[in-house]
Amino acid sequence: MNTATRTSKGITIVDVTGNIDFGNSRTLRKTLLESLKDTHWLAINLIEVKYIDSSGLASLLEVLKEARGTQKRLALFGLTVAVREVLQLTRLNGIFEIHETEEEVLNA
Repeated sequence: MNTATRTSKGITIVDVTGNIDFGNSRTLRKTLLESLKDTHWLAINLIEVKYIDSSGLASLLEVLKEARGTQKRLALFGLTVAVREVLQLTRLNGIFEIHETEEEVLNA
């Protein structure tokens, strides 16, 4: 898994590539929490993520909790079918702000 951080229209975007699993979910959590410190809105691009396990979901939930606790906004976008199914099965799709594309996030 790799991440790259960029800013567009005042929104910090973290592009994630590769699978999110127990072996790298801590690294992702750290990256996302660090990125959240410097922005009022964090968007996570998951278009290149084909697999996420429970530790990856836990990392996303922890970042969401931090965002809400500090009155910041967190959104996910570009969900692949596999990631979308995991979020639906765990009923987390109703917890996260989810957009189809980066353009949707930038215009939200």
